[in-house]
Amino acid sequence: MVVGTLFVEVYIPGADSLKEKRQVVKSVVRRVQHRFNVSIAEVNNEDKWQRAQIGVSMVGDDWDHIQRQLQLVINFLDAEPRWEVVRVEMERY
Repeated sequence: MVVGTLFVEVYIPGADSLKEKRQVVKSVVRRVQHRFNVSIAEVNNEDKWQRAQIGVSMVGDDWDHIQRQLQLVINFLDAEPRWEVVRVEMERY
């Protein structure tokens, strides 16, 4: 069994309140869950208006497949027009 994790930090310039930030983050998290069948959640910076840290994980038998899927998630998150991805970390366990 192989576990792949992804840590993504984003900057949300249009968020003027925690409510606006949460709307953006929750919307994207739901779309990623349904599209890629991964576990995803905001993991830090819950109290900052324009920053979010998102954790993603996927379990499988083949690291190459997991790595490709997580790269697709990165591409999807990077294409989101409401934020800017500022940091990405991928790990294998």
